[in-house]
Amino acid sequence: MKKKVLVVIAEGFEEVEGIASIDVLRRSDIEVTVAGLGSKSINGARNVSIECDIEFKDRESVYDAIVLPGGMPGAENLAKSKELGDLLLEMISQKKIVAAICASPAIVLAPMGILDGRKATCYPGMEKSFSSKITFVDENVVQDGNLITSKGVGTALQFALKISENIVGKLKSEMIGNQVLVK
Repeated sequence: MKKKVLVVIAEGFEEVEGIASIDVLRRSDIEVTVAGLGSKSINGARNVSIECDIEFKDRESVYDAIVLPGGMPGAENLAKSKELGDLLLEMISQKKIVAAICASPAIVLAPMGILDGRKATCYPGMEKSFSSKITFVDENVVQDGNLITSKGVGTALQFALKISENIVGKLKSEMIGNQVLVK
């Protein structure tokens, strides 16, 4: 049975972070569902319009991982959704993979307490909003248990490959990395 990943995007999301995650995970033979928060048609931060597979409210109940691209105001729009917040807390409690990049670790996850007692990274400068309960690590991609965080656009492929590695294994992830020229 294929593993399932939910990529949630909201108005103003960072296009590269969203598309890189979707692309790499699909290349990894993972079933990826792209869910638009509030609509199936979502405009990114650079005005690239994406037609999602579903609206977030129509999602299935079981996924192996969830991915939150950053971007502004995309991350702020994700943070406003109580329904998304509830799903994130449920997935964390079930030890499912929760992955967030750019502004999303600081804007979405940190205020919910999801990063408390964990190591994490985010877009440079946004770590100032991390509480003292969060250990900021200045690396491109940081994994702490079932939590994966990353800095931003330039680290999006590394981020997606780390998610892939956790779902389909290191060997397959490295093969995909070689195919897309990430060393």
